[in-house]
Amino acid sequence: MKNLVILISGGGSNMRAIVEASQRDDWQGRLGARVAAVISNKADAAGLAWAGERGIATQSLDHRAFDSREAFDSALAAAIDRHAPSLLVLAGFMRILGAGFVARYAGRMVNIHPSLLPAFTGLNTHQRAIDAGCTEAGATVHRVTADLDLGPILGQAVVPVLPGDTAQSLAARVLLEEHRLYPRVLAELLAGSADA
Repeated sequence: MKNLVILISGGGSNMRAIVEASQRDDWQGRLGARVAAVISNKADAAGLAWAGERGIATQSLDHRAFDSREAFDSALAAAIDRHAPSLLVLAGFMRILGAGFVARYAGRMVNIHPSLLPAFTGLNTHQRAIDAGCTEAGATVHRVTADLDLGPILGQAVVPVLPGDTAQSLAARVLLEEHRLYPRVLAELLAGSADA
């Protein structure tokens, strides 16, 4: 059984979708992997409590307690490596990771972003899509590289932008699709690679 380590910063709704998929018996949802640990840079992240209640190892590392990004990245890598993950999964982890950290997990680190990349990297994606007059928005799962939100695309889900949409209403619809997309892409990735 392969191990996943998931990084979060908040409620971890995508992490929950992945955990639930990993525990389903039906072939469509099965990941063939277990979530070995959930790690957050915020001790009060609600997702940590949820994961802990399900018997998943949890840990928090406050990035503000470290003198540098490199020191935080080093401590985070040590925490991750204790669980020997096949994949490192970012699910609402709101920290930019340094180039050395990204290189350490090259090819094994994935992220989900709430836009149809390469459009709207970074933050405030839903409002930016509305302001640009887009008729479609969505989510993208991609490999993490040193270039923020520009790694190879592994899967996307498209959501229509409706008349009268606000950033919040669009975000809610995109999030529902994220919860379907992320486990599916992880299952495909894990099935397609002995290393993943």
